[in-house]
Amino acid sequence: MNSIKDVETFLLDMDGTVYLGNELIDGAKDFIELMKQQNKKCIFLTNNSSKSKSIYVEKLNKLNIEACEDDVFTSGEATTIYVNSLKPNAKIFLLGTKALEDEFISSGFELVKERNQEVDYVVLGFDTTLTYEKLWIACDYLRDGVGYIATHPDFNCPLAEGKFMPDAGAIIEFIYASTNRRPYVVGKPNSFIIDSICSKYKLTKESLAMVGDRLYTDIKTGVNAGISSILVYSGETTEQDYAESDVKATFTYPSLKEMKEELEI
Repeated sequence: MNSIKDVETFLLDMDGTVYLGNELIDGAKDFIELMKQQNKKCIFLTNNSSKSKSIYVEKLNKLNIEACEDDVFTSGEATTIYVNSLKPNAKIFLLGTKALEDEFISSGFELVKERNQEVDYVVLGFDTTLTYEKLWIACDYLRDGVGYIATHPDFNCPLAEGKFMPDAGAIIEFIYASTNRRPYVVGKPNSFIIDSICSKYKLTKESLAMVGDRLYTDIKTGVNAGISSILVYSGETTEQDYAESDVKATFTYPSLKEMKEELEI
């Protein structure tokens, strides 16, 4: 792909790309509106599995960005698709929020809450309701050899004013230190999430570009899935980080604002 003008569908990361915390990043709304005017598609693709699609739609709408649930694809949804491909109606011990629990239940899975039960998989998400008890039970199951899956590997979730909160990747490291087990990670940078999107929305990889602020998830997704990638410096990654990294994007921009300016020409 020679230019971002060749892109037909932009897969937009949200945290650090469209907004930071509850603050819209300058130029994001204008970029999305221009894409609609040019009959191009934006799919909001997030590794954050702590919220449901309806919550993301509500947040986007509050930020004056028009979106519906079909415009949002989360690592949580991708994980339900993946686990269903392994064992429909599986019994799951889930490290996740109420929103992720509801997503798994609606997908036909049985959630196990206690120790010493029959469990097919431990699934780890971005659990902002995490307790020591949950971690302990998960570790017990993993030491017993139960299958282990994570929604995404992000270490931190970016917030406004340059702050961060620990994300699923940090929880993965805690569990690894105790069990020496690492999960199969479904979300970015695994190409599975892109394959799932192409299947759901009937898209081709040649028409896509992944847009995000993280090298080890967003941009690595482009590398792993064989699609174009666009790094923006509005979130986690700095220009110095990029210069020192061996993970390279197809294109780089300060933010969606500069992408919009180029697409207007």
